[in-house]
Amino acid sequence: MFQPRLSIVTITFNAGAVLQRTMDSVAEQDYPYIDYVLVDGASHDNTVDLIKAQQQQMPLRFVSEPDKGLYDAMNKGLAMAQGDYVLFLNAGDTLADAHVVSEMFATQSEADVYYGHAMVVNLDGKELGLRQPLPPAHLNWKSLQWGMSVCHQAFVIKRSLALPYDLQYRICADIDWMIRCLKQATVTVHTGGLVCRFLADGLSSTHRKKAWKERYQVLSKHYGWFTNLLNHVYIVLRYPFK
Repeated sequence: MFQPRLSIVTITFNAGAVLQRTMDSVAEQDYPYIDYVLVDGASHDNTVDLIKAQQQQMPLRFVSEPDKGLYDAMNKGLAMAQGDYVLFLNAGDTLADAHVVSEMFATQSEADVYYGHAMVVNLDGKELGLRQPLPPAHLNWKSLQWGMSVCHQAFVIKRSLALPYDLQYRICADIDWMIRCLKQATVTVHTGGLVCRFLADGLSSTHRKKAWKERYQVLSKHYGWFTNLLNHVYIVLRYPFK
């Protein structure tokens, strides 16, 4: 039976209000081969106390120190990860249920990437609907030319293919990272189910204008300026009808 080790990386900063549910969702997994890593940006609330308390209940490794932003912290998490695969599950996000990891690896052996659906939730945990757009049936690097077609927290990749984040991007380094990773991937598997519950109002949505500008730069780099221009005309035309 295919049972690789999965590194789950959680990034935190003053996340005491939402972190416990994230750690609990990792702790309840029935899959035994999980390497849990938390990277904290020197929080000054009770975040570190919560992590230390959780460390008494389950194996985990963490560091708490200043960083240069979210993606710098994610690079630290990648460097600390020891698993065969890696998943980023940020503070406030949760795995779908206790069986999601074991069921994911049961779908197919040794894929380069596993991915699935993400449910958007609010701070109270109320479900707001599946994240849109829904992930494609067959994912490759060209699937992202119209935007982030797969939720970052529903994307599991072989650690050997997980490149460092490009820190020149402050908001949209995630889509650049996913495209670059997928360019190396051959076998991608849609799990067919819900992978995570994703907390709404992340970094890109609170800096929407800057995010659009930066994303446009990222997509032009990977797909060419003319193709990207045509794609964004399509995006703008369809946006009012969503």
